[in-house]
Amino acid sequence: MAAIGYDIKDGIKYAKITISKRVDGQVMTEQTHLGRVLDEKRGVYQNRELGVFTYDPKTDTYGKPPASFVPPPFKRKGSRENLILDFGDTFFLSEYIKQKGLCASIDALSYGNPDTLYAMIYYYILCNMANCHAQVWFEGSFVRELHPGANLSSQRISDLLASIGDEWSQREFFSEYLALVAKRKGGNDILIDSTGLPNSIHFPLTAISNHNGVISNEVRLIYVVQQQTDLPLFFRYCPGNVIDISTLLKTLHELKAYNVNTKFAILDAGYLDDQNIRELYENKISFLSRMKENRKVYKQMVDKHLSSIEIKENLVEYNGRYVYIVCDEYEVVDGYKAYIYLCRDITMRGLESSKLFANAKKKNMSTSDVYDALENQGIFMLFSSRKIAKEKLLATYYMRAQIKQIFDIAKNYTNLLPLRVQTEETFRGHLVLAFLASVVVKMLQIDLKRTGYTVESALLNLRNQKCKVFDREVLPQEIVKKVNDIYKTFKLTCPNSIPRKKADIFAV
Repeated sequence: MAAIGYDIKDGIKYAKITISKRVDGQVMTEQTHLGRVLDEKRGVYQNRELGVFTYDPKTDTYGKPPASFVPPPFKRKGSRENLILDFGDTFFLSEYIKQKGLCASIDALSYGNPDTLYAMIYYYILCNMANCHAQVWFEGSFVRELHPGANLSSQRISDLLASIGDEWSQREFFSEYLALVAKRKGGNDILIDSTGLPNSIHFPLTAISNHNGVISNEVRLIYVVQQQTDLPLFFRYCPGNVIDISTLLKTLHELKAYNVNTKFAILDAGYLDDQNIRELYENKISFLSRMKENRKVYKQMVDKHLSSIEIKENLVEYNGRYVYIVCDEYEVVDGYKAYIYLCRDITMRGLESSKLFANAKKKNMSTSDVYDALENQGIFMLFSSRKIAKEKLLATYYMRAQIKQIFDIAKNYTNLLPLRVQTEETFRGHLVLAFLASVVVKMLQIDLKRTGYTVESALLNLRNQKCKVFDREVLPQEIVKKVNDIYKTFKLTCPNSIPRKKADIFAV
């Protein structure tokens, strides 16, 4: 059996494995360097090759320490602890997440060290940098006092991502989150869209995608967003070569499994083929979408109504745009009729006509060719299973912009891209953190609408409020007017003093 020996160098304890064997009547000793001792009682060590690991001399096996393990602080020679920290941003986010009732959903992920989980959520919101920089950020932020048990070493962040990316953890999270969000008024009316996550990671989800004519190596990410609240509701992912049509029903069925029965969906045209349209009707899910020009009904509608569309009764205003709209009813698949809306956007027609005129001579177009081309300028078509008043049609359809905003938040503000993970397991956990961060940022966007602040400017102003760290307490510094206005908006009070916490030993 192996035995463990110890050496102390410069006040640091190191361990080695000693194995004694009898060879030709002589006792031979072999030694293997284990590395720095982090926890002698639990057998936790650290070296450059393995990072932080456990070793059991009885079985001569290596393993991973539990998520609850927090290594003792290791100070570099000559380093000093920061005594003034960024305070307002992490203090505010902590109180805001509690205020919105999101703690139960986060805790449902059941990670062994919740301090690490919460610290990484704040990091995804506040710092759009690679995870390898998380420890440096942590050392200069009040989050180290708020969650002193957090372990943001690269190895433990990878362990966190793999853990919360587990299917069981995700199901527990969505059960809690959907119970909180989907029960709100209009919670069953949704938007569905997908986006590509370009990457070169070698795992089964990476595939060559041809999406709307753009070729790339990517994973497809599908988001579901509530119409009334603009909040991200759910996400799924699939290989990049899977087309949108095949993901629609699976997404709706997964929502149903979480007791979210969709009543109305606004969809991209790429999701609707005859089979999906029929399934939507049979499952009594109303929908609105843009119609592709290659459908037979499109040509029928144009032939019947285009020549007479431009009359006073058909003119509708939306956000400063003026559009002629005419409605008719057609059978879109066998046995099922839909309301078809032929639309002519006057502004778009003007822009397209200008381009046409500019290129007509270059392309040697005759006046007859130009006339024929003008007929289709500014034309698009929508169709819906339920009748929608012409005055409300465009406002309803362009709710689709909400989901584009969510993708923008996720990609540009909450660390979704670029993908900096190496395995499918950590990729799934990365998506969970990015989703959670997007939820918080979107909630903040909604609540800040009337204040004149953006999420970025509010958090930046809050970060400028510092705190001083003493042996037993943390003292937040004076609040300037902008920071005070933000606290008042959210009915939050900044304390004069906060007792320092000790790192908890979390249950494994």
